[in-house]
Amino acid sequence: MRPRRAAHTVRVVTTLDRLDPLRHLRHQADRARTRTRRTRARAGAAVRARPLPPLAVDLALVAVVGVLTGADAAVNDPEHRQADWFTWFLLAVSLPALVWRRRHPVPVAVVTGAACAGWALYGHIGELLNLPVIVALYTVAVQGGRRRTLWTALAASAASGAVALEVGRDVVNPQGLPVLEMLWPLVPLLLGEVVRTRRQLLDEYARRAAQAEAEREREAARRVREERVRIARELHDIVAHTVAAMTVHSGVALDALDGKPEVARKAMAQVRDSGREAVRELRATVGVLREDADETTAPAPRLAELDELVERFAGSGVETVLRRADGPAGDRSADGLGPPAPITELAAYRIVQEALTNVIKHSGARHAAVSVRRDGDRLLVEVVDDGPGTGPDTGTGTSTTGGFGLIGMRERAAAVGGALDCGPVPGGGFRVRASLPVDGGTP
Repeated sequence: MRPRRAAHTVRVVTTLDRLDPLRHLRHQADRARTRTRRTRARAGAAVRARPLPPLAVDLALVAVVGVLTGADAAVNDPEHRQADWFTWFLLAVSLPALVWRRRHPVPVAVVTGAACAGWALYGHIGELLNLPVIVALYTVAVQGGRRRTLWTALAASAASGAVALEVGRDVVNPQGLPVLEMLWPLVPLLLGEVVRTRRQLLDEYARRAAQAEAEREREAARRVREERVRIARELHDIVAHTVAAMTVHSGVALDALDGKPEVARKAMAQVRDSGREAVRELRATVGVLREDADETTAPAPRLAELDELVERFAGSGVETVLRRADGPAGDRSADGLGPPAPITELAAYRIVQEALTNVIKHSGARHAAVSVRRDGDRLLVEVVDDGPGTGPDTGTGTSTTGGFGLIGMRERAAAVGGALDCGPVPGGGFRVRASLPVDGGTP
């Protein structure tokens, strides 16, 4: 066997013809998780932390509003009513109410709005006297939904307009005053609606980022699991036939050790050669796993190497014949048809390899025939043996030792868009038949 054969056998480890190592997948998964976490952190940056507890913020807000409102009430215009006990009573009622604005926004808006109306009806005038109700209306919009904000806007505008009509009787031009008074409550409500919508968008971005991160982690874990299964299948396909041949040869050597030492010597030499081949293939497999993703690997097995594959089973007790209807690689260039796609050749090679391995391990057959031919745009592969085929572990069935057997062969065929069927042959034996697209399933 040529030394380059081991490298040819193990080119593909994680897909049918070129699969990345698990290390490369884990690296990609880690990078995806890092990008998602950064996006999530940016999306939730405005929502995560507040410098002060809510109660401290509310108390500070009450203090600021109290200072501004009290100063405005104390320095009222001389022609209007000056501050007295009723003025400070309304201030004492509206300011403490702001502490409960988060828990009870609508009642607080009613209380502060009533105080603001009381000041206006009592004869006070000043823009800063509206600060308590402005804060309360803003909180209603921020803490509630759009429907509640709409109803609050209608009620506040109506109440403000009614107060303006009552106060405006003494105003020179009362026609424009109610309109302005009906509009100003909408300003804090609109501002609160904008802030609430922005917070909802940030929360939605953070939620979607968390979902995307979880989905990427699940996808990464799924791909890693799939890669493990595929690597195990590749190792099974690479080594199983060699180990099976070694087992058969060692049995022959034990039987012939006393009476036919030359036969035993020849069998042990075959065991040694098979063992060396297995070691080379395993080393080549480990080398592929250690390679970087951008490094080139040896070419995958092709149909032209089926003769060499069949020769490995010589002396194992099963006479194997290879029949071809086309060229050595299914090439029909003379008919205007090129060779099958490399991925199709690899799938066909692996199916034949697994089928012959199971023939030796489980069938008890003495003869096996491998047939490869091309039928239009399909590549037909068939392996038939003459074993008893009396149980689930005979012929090319699934091994009870945990091998992939028929499951692995079916997945090989399905991966390239083909199909595989198997079953007993009338008169004895077992047959595996695969139909694979020549173009490798390329749309």
